[in-house]
Amino acid sequence: MFRTHNCGELRITDAGQEVTISGWIQTIRKFGGITFIDLRDRYGITQLLIDEKLSEDPAIGGLGREYVIQAKGTVQERSNKNPQIATGDIEIAANKVNILNSSLVPPFTIQDETDGGDDIRMKYRFLDLRRNAVKKNLLLRHEVSSATRRYLNGQHFVEVETPFLIKSTPEGARDFVVPSRMNQGEFYALPQSPQTFKQLLMVSGFDRYYQIVKCFRDEDLRADRQPEFTQIDCEMSFVEQEDILQMFEGLIKNIFKEVKNINIPGQVPRITWEDAMWNYGNDKPDTRFEIKLANLKVKGKCFLESIKENEFPVFQNAETILSIAIPDAASYTRKQTDELIDWVKRPQIGMGGLAFIKYNSDNTLKSSFDKFFNEAQLKTIAEKTNAQPGDLILILAGKEERTRKAISDLRLFMAGRLGLRNPEEFKLLWVTDFPLFEYDEENNRWVARHHPFTSPKPEDIETMIQNDPAIKDAEKYLEHPYADIKANAYDMVLNGNEIGGGSIRIYQRELQEKMFAALGINKEEAQQKFGFLLGAFEYGAPPHGGIAFGFDRLCAILGGSESIRDFIAFPKNNSGRDVMINAPSVIDEQQLKELNLTIKEK
Repeated sequence: MFRTHNCGELRITDAGQEVTISGWIQTIRKFGGITFIDLRDRYGITQLLIDEKLSEDPAIGGLGREYVIQAKGTVQERSNKNPQIATGDIEIAANKVNILNSSLVPPFTIQDETDGGDDIRMKYRFLDLRRNAVKKNLLLRHEVSSATRRYLNGQHFVEVETPFLIKSTPEGARDFVVPSRMNQGEFYALPQSPQTFKQLLMVSGFDRYYQIVKCFRDEDLRADRQPEFTQIDCEMSFVEQEDILQMFEGLIKNIFKEVKNINIPGQVPRITWEDAMWNYGNDKPDTRFEIKLANLKVKGKCFLESIKENEFPVFQNAETILSIAIPDAASYTRKQTDELIDWVKRPQIGMGGLAFIKYNSDNTLKSSFDKFFNEAQLKTIAEKTNAQPGDLILILAGKEERTRKAISDLRLFMAGRLGLRNPEEFKLLWVTDFPLFEYDEENNRWVARHHPFTSPKPEDIETMIQNDPAIKDAEKYLEHPYADIKANAYDMVLNGNEIGGGSIRIYQRELQEKMFAALGINKEEAQQKFGFLLGAFEYGAPPHGGIAFGFDRLCAILGGSESIRDFIAFPKNNSGRDVMINAPSVIDEQQLKELNLTIKEK
C-alpha cells in the first residue's frame, strides 16, 4: 500500500510505530547533513527527518517542491515541537523514501499566503486547490451539501435529477443553447432552473422533491455570479406559504448547527417587501445593524413641513429625499464629509451630491445647507431620521429609484466603515408579499417580478382574473389594479444577501393562462412554450410551492467570503472563460458540418 496513515493523522501516542505516508513536498530544509521535509496531503502536514546517511542519496538531493513521494519510517517525538499544526509533536524518522513523481517548479507558492495573482491561480487551478485556504472552502461546501441532504432526507424529500437538455423559453436572463445534430436547425437550452420540471413532479405525486442542481444563465458576471451555478432546489405539494417557511427555516438552522455549530433560536424574523423598501431601501436588507431610512419626500410628496415650505432648490426640485443617521459620526471632519460626497458622485452610485447635518453632542445642529434652514427646521429632520446627539445625518435627493438605491448602498458602505457588518455574525430574515408584477416602461408591458408560475395572494386572484391588463398610458401604470397585486412569494435573506427565493405556484390552467395574458403572452405562444405544463394542470395538479437556495452564495457567506468563485472548484472568470482549459473555444469544421452550422464574421 502507498500509505498506512495520512499526513494529518499521527500523534504522540503513535510514537514507536512503523508507518508509511505519501504526499506532496511542501518545504525542504537542510541542516548540515540532515534534511527535514514537510510532507502535505489533504489532511495535513507531517515532518520527515532524513538522517545523514539517507540524505547522501542523490535522489534525495534532487527532491523539489511538489514532488510526490512515499516515506517509510518510525514515528518519534519532535525536539522542536510546532503547536501550529496538529502533528506538531511528532516526526517520522525515515528509513526509505520513494519518488512517486517529480514536479516542475510551481508558478506560485502553494501556501495560504501565496504570491500568485487571480489570473495565474485560475490558469493553474489544480495547483491552487492544494492550498489550505482554497481546500477548506471546498470542504465547507461538502459539509453544507451533506447537512442539506441529511435534513431533507429526514423530512421525506426525494432527490430527483431533472434534464439538462431542455426547451428554450427565453424569459429574463438569456439561455445557453445547444445545437442538435440529430434534429438539425433545432436547439436545446440549458436550464436556468428546474422550475417546470419540479412542478411536473408535483403533478406526478412526488410531493416532496429536492435536488442540488447546476443551473445556467448567459448573463453579465460579477463576483457573486457565474454562468453555471448551483441551487438547492425544493418543491412540496399540499402546502401553504407558512408550511414552506417553517420547513426551510428548519433547513437553514440545521445547516448552521451542523456546519458552524451555531444555534439560531426562535422564529426567523419576517418583514414585508414594502416595509423593507421603506426602511432599508432594498428587498434584501442587512439587519446586523439597525440604521434605517427616513423618507422625507417620496414622489414629490413631502412628509415634513420644514422641507415642503423651504426654498432650498436641491430639496425643492427633488422627486425623493431620503436620510439616514450614522451613529457617533458627528465629529467627521471636512475632509471626511468631502470623501463621502465624492463617493456618492461615483458613476456606480450616480448622485449629484450629498447633504448632511451634524447633530453635535451638545445638542446643536450644523448642516451643509444652513443658508436655507434654521436650527428648528434641522431639528425636525433629525427627529424624522431618529438621530441622536453625536450622529451624522446623511441626506440624498433625486429621482426615486436612483436615490433609494444610492442611500441603500451608502447605508451599507457606512456600516462597513464603522465595523457594523461583522462576518462572524449571522442575521436571517424572511421578506414576503412581493409585488406579483412590475412594469417595463421601455416595452410598455407588465413583466413577472419573480417568474410567470408564481401565484398571486389568494385575496388578489379575483382582481387578476377580472381586470384587463392593457395600459394605454404608460405614465398611469401605477393606477392600474395590477400594480397592487401581491405575489405569494418569499425570499430568505442572510446578512444582506438573498440566499433563497420561492413562491406558492399556480396550479390551475385558467389562472396560469390569465398570468400569461397579463404578461403579454397570447394563447398560441403560451401553448407553444408551455403547452406541456398547461396540459399537465388538467390532470389533477395539486396545490404546491417551493424554494431554491443559492448554494454557492450560502457557502460563501458561511465561509466569510464576498465571492462565490472561492467556493467553486473550477470557476469561470468575469468574462465567463475557464482559463485553465481555455473554454469556450472554437470547434472544428467537421463538427460544424455535422451540426449544419456556419460561423459568420463579426
